[in-house]
Amino acid sequence: MQDMSPSDIQGDFRKTTLNHYDGSQRVVLVTDNETPYPEGKLIVSRTDTNGNITHCNRSFVDMSGYDESEIIGQPHALLRHPDMPAAAFEDLWKTVQNGNKWHGYVKNLRKDGGYYWVYATVIPNVRNGKIVGYTSVRRKPSRKKVEEAISTYANMS
Repeated sequence: MQDMSPSDIQGDFRKTTLNHYDGSQRVVLVTDNETPYPEGKLIVSRTDTNGNITHCNRSFVDMSGYDESEIIGQPHALLRHPDMPAAAFEDLWKTVQNGNKWHGYVKNLRKDGGYYWVYATVIPNVRNGKIVGYTSVRRKPSRKKVEEAISTYANMS
């Protein structure tokens, strides 16, 4: 996964290095520009068991700001915003790797450095009793719940 490019960013930005679960690092460029979640849309993606994106719908492409060719095969962490605590993703991974459904509020990073909030549900894809990947469906979050998540995440490590 490549570092973000200043040429893709709209407006002033701050530079942050993210440390990922697998030990890799990525430099991200972040703005304070929020893109509102589109009414009546679902954002859907599927990943393999390592979290690499194998499928995404048009809403995913539109909200992320990336071209589909830039997304497929990339780790889902491509969208990780530095305001999201590592503990939230640790909980997600532990839950789905144990075969259970996870849901929660997630702040995602766009290619242009902006962000958008989602209410995500992630389920394991099971074939012949074995987890073969994961599907995530995101929908428009309640603003009240987003404000609660902002407060909660600010106090997490």
